[in-house]
Amino acid sequence: MFLSGTAAAEALRLSIPPEQTSNPIPGNMPLSLEDAVAMALENNRGLRAERLRPAIQGTFEAQEQARFDPVAFADLEVTRDRSVRQFQEIQVQETFRSERERAEAGLRQTLPTGTELTLSLRSDRAESSRTSEQFTGRAGLSLTQALLRGGRIASNLVRLRQAGLDVTASEYELRGFIETLVADVESAYWEVVLAAEEIAILEDALRVSERQLEETRGRIRAGDRPETEAIGARAEVALRRQGLIDARSALARSQDRLSRLIRTPGSDWDRGLNATSPAAPGTYELEPVAVYVALGRDYRSDLNETRLRLQRDDLEIVQTRNGMLPQLDFFLTLGGSGFADSFGASVRADEGDGYDLSAGLRFELPLGNRAAEAGFSRARLTRAQTREVLHNLEQLAIQDIRGAWFDADQSRAQVQAREETLALQEELLRVAEIRFRVGAGTGLEVAQAQRDLLESQLSLLAAKIRYRQARTDLLRQSGTLLLHRGIETPGQEPVPF
Repeated sequence: MFLSGTAAAEALRLSIPPEQTSNPIPGNMPLSLEDAVAMALENNRGLRAERLRPAIQGTFEAQEQARFDPVAFADLEVTRDRSVRQFQEIQVQETFRSERERAEAGLRQTLPTGTELTLSLRSDRAESSRTSEQFTGRAGLSLTQALLRGGRIASNLVRLRQAGLDVTASEYELRGFIETLVADVESAYWEVVLAAEEIAILEDALRVSERQLEETRGRIRAGDRPETEAIGARAEVALRRQGLIDARSALARSQDRLSRLIRTPGSDWDRGLNATSPAAPGTYELEPVAVYVALGRDYRSDLNETRLRLQRDDLEIVQTRNGMLPQLDFFLTLGGSGFADSFGASVRADEGDGYDLSAGLRFELPLGNRAAEAGFSRARLTRAQTREVLHNLEQLAIQDIRGAWFDADQSRAQVQAREETLALQEELLRVAEIRFRVGAGTGLEVAQAQRDLLESQLSLLAAKIRYRQARTDLLRQSGTLLLHRGIETPGQEPVPF
């Protein structure tokens, strides 16, 4: 179905699940992932601009439809003549004058069948110094039918159908933009989650380091440990504070990036956004890579858009093949006339009537017809080129999908491996603390175990976030991200090929 004008604009309204529809979130308030996506779909200026593209394309389709609209026309012509004739023999001068007025109105329409119809009503008034006023009325019908070039409905509707395909292609382009925007929002959101949870882990590690430092100082005062052990404990506290500074800076940057994506210009970007969704996904399962490849062939916006461009090229071949035919038109004109001394009487033909009929054929063919043949060859070559582009895009899409699947699978495996590593590091820290308390170990060993545990915690957190981002990218590469998020947009139906 082709959309134009208002219909195309109505189709641009995005369907967002109720749970993703929310009011603007004030700064420093909890923000879920669904809220962030909904705000981006409502506020992002780039998306607002992209939404206008199908509506703009719809105006071109409306222009093509207007070629077959009826056209009203009217002509009015007034002529005044005056001439003087001199007769030398008899020394007489004669002045001759004449007046003619012509008015015509009617309707003209071109049909997709290659037919041009004209229905007109004409009135002529003539008066001169030698004749009295005379009116002539005529009603006529003219028909011109293309028999060869321009005589097929399919070729005459090519431009209209191409304009409709352009509208549909722009909808797929819009869908691709929305999918990229949603993926960017989700990636930025998880960066905020990562930075916030890193801060929480580092703050807890700082408290543990400070408690360890106080315990070490107590043992030093009791003479149980040498004073040099306090240096290592103080170094650990300094490292945790240094890590906190970096983590808070990373949080500010990630919040700013997320704000740019979801807030309207002019809002207070300095006020932070606190992400609330948990970092750990509910499941770490992936479908086989072949499933995502098959989905990508059907749902990727760039592939569907290119398939529409190929259909457009097929229509161009129909158009240019029609242009190679000779011009052969049949024309027919039929009219009825009435004569009288007034306009009304001339319509009734009070003083006489008449009929006219003419028909014939009109033929035209450029010698060599090189322009039409060149256009046809160009259309065929363009279609072949688009077909090759489509095959290349399919190969690149499969490569991107497989690469995204490998990344997601690697992240999934890393989460499982790092969960095991974290459990072992916790056990090592427990052993080091026991050894320290009974005097068999040193504070440096405890600090090292705490550092290793902290790195494992941060590494596991990063792996969980990377898995979420990798899975989002996998869904985007397969063209199904919006389907999984329950967001309905134009251009979500696969284009047959």
